Amino acid sequence: MTFPNFEFTDKSLTILASATRLAGNMKNSEVGVVHLALALLVDDVDLIQSEPQNWPEPELPTFFWSLISKQGVQPEHIVRVLKRLIVERPSTPLKDTQLPAKAPGRTGLFSIFKRRPRSSPGPQSLSPNPAPNVDSSPRLSTAFERVPDVARKIQEQMHDRYIAPDHLLLALIQDDKSEVAIALSENAVKISDLRGDITQSRQSRKIMSRKAGSHLEALNKYALNLTALAKEGKIDPVIGRDEEIRRVICILCRRTKNNPVLIGEPGVGKTAVAEAIAQRIADADANPTEGMVGKSVPDSLRGTVFSLNMGALMAGTSGRGDYEERIKAVLDEIEESENNGDQVILFIDELHLIMAGKQAGGGSGMDAANLFKPLLARGKLRCIGATTLAEYRECIEKDGALERRFAQVMINEPTVSEAITILRGLREKYEGHHGVYIMDSALVTCVRLASRYLTARRLPDSAIDLMDEACAVIKVRRETVPEELDKLRRKVYRLEIDQKGLMRDGSDQELLQTAQRDLASARLELLTLDQKYENEKKRRDRIVNIRKRMGEIKGRKEIAEKEGNISLASRLGSELKELQGQIKQDETSPDTVNPEIIAEIVYRWTSIPATKLLASEKEKLLKLGDTLTQSVVGQPEAVRAVTRAIQMSGNDLTNGSRPIASFLFTGPSGTGKTLLTKAVISFPKLQRYFKVNEFQRSQLATFLFNSPDAMVRIDASEYSEKFTISRLIGAPPGYVGHDQGGQLTEYVRRKPYCLVLVDEVEKACGEFCALFLQILDDGRLTDGQGRTVSFRNCIIIMTSNLGAMLPNDKGKRSECQHRNQVMEEVREHFRPEFLNRLDDIIIFQTLSTDVMGEIVNIRLKELQERLDRKKLTLDIGDEAKRYLAEAGYSKEYGARPLERKIQSEIVHPLSRLLLEDRVREGESVRVRITLTNGRRLCIVPNHNAILNSCNDGQRDVDEGLNFGY
Repeated sequence: MTFPNFEFTDKSLTILASATRLAGNMKNSEVGVVHLALALLVDDVDLIQSEPQNWPEPELPTFFWSLISKQGVQPEHIVRVLKRLIVERPSTPLKDTQLPAKAPGRTGLFSIFKRRPRSSPGPQSLSPNPAPNVDSSPRLSTAFERVPDVARKIQEQMHDRYIAPDHLLLALIQDDKSEVAIALSENAVKISDLRGDITQSRQSRKIMSRKAGSHLEALNKYALNLTALAKEGKIDPVIGRDEEIRRVICILCRRTKNNPVLIGEPGVGKTAVAEAIAQRIADADANPTEGMVGKSVPDSLRGTVFSLNMGALMAGTSGRGDYEERIKAVLDEIEESENNGDQVILFIDELHLIMAGKQAGGGSGMDAANLFKPLLARGKLRCIGATTLAEYRECIEKDGALERRFAQVMINEPTVSEAITILRGLREKYEGHHGVYIMDSALVTCVRLASRYLTARRLPDSAIDLMDEACAVIKVRRETVPEELDKLRRKVYRLEIDQKGLMRDGSDQELLQTAQRDLASARLELLTLDQKYENEKKRRDRIVNIRKRMGEIKGRKEIAEKEGNISLASRLGSELKELQGQIKQDETSPDTVNPEIIAEIVYRWTSIPATKLLASEKEKLLKLGDTLTQSVVGQPEAVRAVTRAIQMSGNDLTNGSRPIASFLFTGPSGTGKTLLTKAVISFPKLQRYFKVNEFQRSQLATFLFNSPDAMVRIDASEYSEKFTISRLIGAPPGYVGHDQGGQLTEYVRRKPYCLVLVDEVEKACGEFCALFLQILDDGRLTDGQGRTVSFRNCIIIMTSNLGAMLPNDKGKRSECQHRNQVMEEVREHFRPEFLNRLDDIIIFQTLSTDVMGEIVNIRLKELQERLDRKKLTLDIGDEAKRYLAEAGYSKEYGARPLERKIQSEIVHPLSRLLLEDRVREGESVRVRITLTNGRRLCIVPNHNAILNSCNDGQRDVDEGLNFGY
């Protein structure tokens, strides 16, 4: 088939031949525009006679098919519609003598339809799928005759050399009243959008050869057009990175090996650099000669940036060679575009994935890198890769032939000031998406808190995520029931269930009355919050209506200004100012992202209290020393040191590059070293001895840390051998358990705000203390997998029994001498560089009998809390307390024997009395001194024994009749 006077691409010729063959297959007397539309829509027109659901899935959909799918219309339905139009046409094939001769005046394309010679075989003798034969072709319809002429005009307007398939498609739908346009419009296809999509898909490419295509089918299927997204404004603006972007542009302009690879940690903005290139190309296309925008990229880069989706390439490649065929199709289109003068820049995020092709095709595939190498070396492929340093070293550097074809561009983490500028550039995008207002101070807080507390992540990604979630929190609060109201409703529901259960049982009237009071109070609070929420909802609805009206007025004002109606534009401007004043009155802080919201998000992520201290919290910090003294008695120096460290942390005055505090507690056993550590975690717990319920206790607990469990305890005696150190940071690669992480580093990674307690540190090997040097100095530690773990939000406390055997007589002189002796022993055991990095070395003094009375009171209060569960009241006299203070004290073991004495002489006998029903719930537990068989404690029974019991332990009760008071 020849086409004089018309310059068609090979693809266009194939489509025209397919339209002719389709008319013959359907036994139509004419080739119409509907045949051409179907040939543009379906590659294999021989499938038209069957139903679309029976077609095999095409490897690549046609351009027309993709455009219809983009509008949300099923292309299969359009095929049925067009096929119905063909079936309705005349279907009686012409006899040989009836075939039209060459029409007078026909030239060019239409001269090819000639009379078929009598000697040629008839249609019935042709193969099932005959090749197009001009002698047996049906005649052309009048509408079809106009298509090439219209397509040539479109070709000339687009400055192309050849008529491509998109020219034919535009010619078919140029007239809204054409048969194809009407059929598409009646089936939900928007013709205007279709024309725009066809024009936009071309970008700046020109059809300068017969082999050129109007679109890149494989690329459009397996890649994302970043340049098109940039022109549509769907890419976030890229702020900064000017030096890196210019370096990438320079590499892309090289003659060979013009392939930059962006290397950096996750979240530093590697993908943003590629998007910036696409944005600059889009700006250059929009303003080719105006100002600096037109000069942001050289003319040689004025093409299209595609982001290759490696997952889409590998998905579904179950057969051998499927993956390679897809890669080859993409590379062929890129090479063809380069030969035609159309620049295509391929961006591959996660570049190391091109080395993973062996897993495709049932494990029989090959790496995509081997297919990329020839084009990369010849400069036929401009490729921008992006990967992390670890993955580049692991995957790319191992293949020297691939590595030498890329030029490295390091993308470092931006500074705090640069990250703030980046967030300011993104602010409008997030404000528009969430419908909130972001304060500038909130942006600064995002970056500051992210750089300090989210140390496992990198700027600006961590700060952007903070800002995004803060906006989402405000949006959710605005559009849903407030969290406070939702919790209160659930609380009322739980209390109603409790009340019904207690009323049904009827056994505990006191609990029932308490539940009724709590329910009434909660309902009253719920009523108040409901009214407040309704008022807030009305205010927000009013804001939405005002904004909607402002948008309408702005549109009318712009039209009036264009039409020159000054008076109307002025009046509309006045109305707009009035509405702006109204919305300023209604828009309040609930719709604003402020620094407090950012700090709240940080607290949710890390449990670090980054919010400003409230007045009540400041008061707690000021009284911290007194509170700790109630729990840890006889150690004023230790309490003062810990109090100072916590108060500095609460005011954010600690050194940001070191842990919050690091102490070495040393002294005799049983003097309160570990107890003080636990008190630091939950020092307000002493308030539980006041009249508070269980819910209030959980709220009062843990002012400094989020949970009493926020402590990792390391027994240094388990690390007395050098080879055990790997348990702290994790085994190195190649050893058993290397993928499990270390006991210390994994805990701190999960809970960065915690307390690290190292018990009996003097029993560990020397390498153990050496490991803590960088923790104490720089606040960081590298685990077995090469990850840096931050300890800057931790408190490090180490305990030691050094100096426990030294004599410690009372008196100022002896205390000073004892301290010097203990310090001398500490210096002999630990290295100077280790001791020099500690904030303080605290020597615990040997407990005296004077403070044992206070310790007894604390332990008895803890016992009373356990008895509260049985509604028992502990009744113990002063004489019994003095006995416990004397019997529970040991100069060698400190106060540890006290717990054993309470267990053996109070708790164990009480458990027997409860089993024998001689002490019952709701009664008093009377503890007295007995002189029988020696001076000891005894519990006085309240009732005679009902149940039989053995004689074991009976003397703890029965012989307690001779009381010594």
